Amino acid sequence: MSDFSEELVRPTTEDEQGEPCVRSGSGMCFPWLQNHIESIASGGKQEKDFAQTTSACLSFIQEALLKHQWQRAAEYMHSYLQILEDTDSNKRQGAPEIIWRLGSEILYYHPKSNVETFNTFADRMKNIGITNYLKISLQHALYLLHHGLLEDANRILTQAETWRYGEKSSSQEVLITLIQAYKGLLQYYSWSKKKMELSQLDKDDYAYNTASQNMLNHSWKTSINLCALIQIPGVWDPFVKSYVEMLEFYGDRDGAREVLNNYAYDEKFPSNPNAHVYLYNFLKREKAPREKLISVLKILYQIVPSHKLMLEFHRLLRKSDKQEHHKLGLEVLFGILDFAGCTKNITAWKYLAKYLKQTLMGSHLAWVQEEWNSRKSWWPSFHFSYFWAKRNWKDDKTLACEKALVAGLLLGKGCKYFRYVSKQDHQVLKKKMKQMKKSVKKYSIVNSGL
Repeated sequence: MSDFSEELVRPTTEDEQGEPCVRSGSGMCFPWLQNHIESIASGGKQEKDFAQTTSACLSFIQEALLKHQWQRAAEYMHSYLQILEDTDSNKRQGAPEIIWRLGSEILYYHPKSNVETFNTFADRMKNIGITNYLKISLQHALYLLHHGLLEDANRILTQAETWRYGEKSSSQEVLITLIQAYKGLLQYYSWSKKKMELSQLDKDDYAYNTASQNMLNHSWKTSINLCALIQIPGVWDPFVKSYVEMLEFYGDRDGAREVLNNYAYDEKFPSNPNAHVYLYNFLKREKAPREKLISVLKILYQIVPSHKLMLEFHRLLRKSDKQEHHKLGLEVLFGILDFAGCTKNITAWKYLAKYLKQTLMGSHLAWVQEEWNSRKSWWPSFHFSYFWAKRNWKDDKTLACEKALVAGLLLGKGCKYFRYVSKQDHQVLKKKMKQMKKSVKKYSIVNSGL
């Protein structure tokens, strides 16, 4: 079976010199692609049924892709191209999109591939799969963006923006809107650079007024392209962030707030933690009341209990005058430490050790028991085993002390973790260890006095 990658990079042989051949700028040869383009253009069909061969090739390609065997996938891909001549019209019509998806994936990762090869493949596939022109153009532009070729990407998007084929369908409208939004993102990048240049100029300087006017022109074009997309339900994080930054820069804080509120709370949009993060950060910049900040983070907590903003959420709850917020503050800390990625978060353990002690001192044993009852069957082995006591003490003694206090308060002085840490001899932490033992003796929830 032919080597797909070698077909792309090998020089033309004498036998092929008279044969039509699609070439890239670097001299790469695509005779197989030219043959199939001509075959499709002329409406040629083969009588032979390719169903079994193409089905087998597709399975081999998928297996190779899963195993990251790009060379093997390329070899099978060369044979899979015969599906373009399948007598089954449904298979033939769906083939260009499949070939594009598989071929672009191979060319993206294949060691012998480069930007010119990808460009040539993309341009030809746009002509073969005419109904997929917009999708291919968008993915082609994203590939160029990934390689830092912003001007080339903008050119591809501009061409696609004005492309039409037959009657405009709803799916075409969405794709065109998305293409325009990516153009807007490129314009935002240019605007952002001008904003940086503007910050370095004197406001009384003539150059400042010129640069400011250029920025305004860019922002007008960008806002039109971005605004249309973020009205459509979806996850549009980079577009929303860019649009809001521009609105804030020009003083339209009401407009920015409306965009972020819609993005976070409109039921037509999918649940998105980042939408609440953006709204929270905006409200912080506005110095919004604590109650408002708490209400935003409360929703984020329900979606992602381990989010890095949860420690900030705890601090806000702790400062509140409401007892229900104090209770929730304890729940939030336990929730953070339920996740494996947070087990060594020393700030979370410090907060829990301090807040747990304060809660018990404040006669709120029921709050602690409510949180502990659902965790006492698995937290001891998850956090407080002898293994973790030794490991934590070796790696981070301060972390070990904070965890030991929590372990002692929840499990008593007989807990393996607490016993191991409390028996260690460490001059610097001697005072802290003494206070820890006193706190466990007095406030541990296993003591009958509580």
